[in-house]
Amino acid sequence: MNNEIILKASNIVKEYRDGAVVTKVLHGVNLEVKSNELIAIIGSSGSGKSTLLHILGTLDSPTSGEILFKGENLLKLGGKKLAQFRNKNLGFVYQFHHLLTDFTALENVCMPMLISGAKKQDAITEGLRLLDRVGLAHRINHKPSELSGGERQRVAIARAIINRPSLILADEPTGNLDRKSAEDVFNLLTQLRAETACSLVVVTHDKDLATRFERCLTMHDGRLEL
Repeated sequence: MNNEIILKASNIVKEYRDGAVVTKVLHGVNLEVKSNELIAIIGSSGSGKSTLLHILGTLDSPTSGEILFKGENLLKLGGKKLAQFRNKNLGFVYQFHHLLTDFTALENVCMPMLISGAKKQDAITEGLRLLDRVGLAHRINHKPSELSGGERQRVAIARAIINRPSLILADEPTGNLDRKSAEDVFNLLTQLRAETACSLVVVTHDKDLATRFERCLTMHDGRLEL
């Protein structure tokens, strides 16, 4: 395995203020993610694990700390450059999929590639390939409301990897599924991660799934136990 550190979070603090009341959610969290690495972060509800994942993905900003991606300080990037960075380098999978309800499965999968400036036909070709890979070649023209929960997550996974990101961040990707669908989605996610040689960080409350990862870390009261 390539031991290059692709993402390094240093002393990440996150506070929320409501007048004079300060609530600290993250207490100086440190994390390094290496190339082609699988990391699971487990913890109870309210432990701060989703907040950390959103900050790692630049969807939220820390109160203080530093996030480096291949040596570049992400917190110094402006809005447009940050959006371009996410589109090119990161893939996201959420518990509730966040698919665009008015678009088909194929259109949802193609969206990140089209946003990156790819030709429409190239995006369609790759989208069709990925939907076939996740077992949904027969559902390409179906909208999210016409898909099962497991199918929607498979579409979300295909969307997350279409730009071949260096890192996939998944927030409770199996949390809203029955056990069989959860197993299927988990196995697919890890298989595609291996095929694309990217790193994967998953936040989950499912200890059984988490123990299959190379590293399983615990978040407790805003602190990451390494």
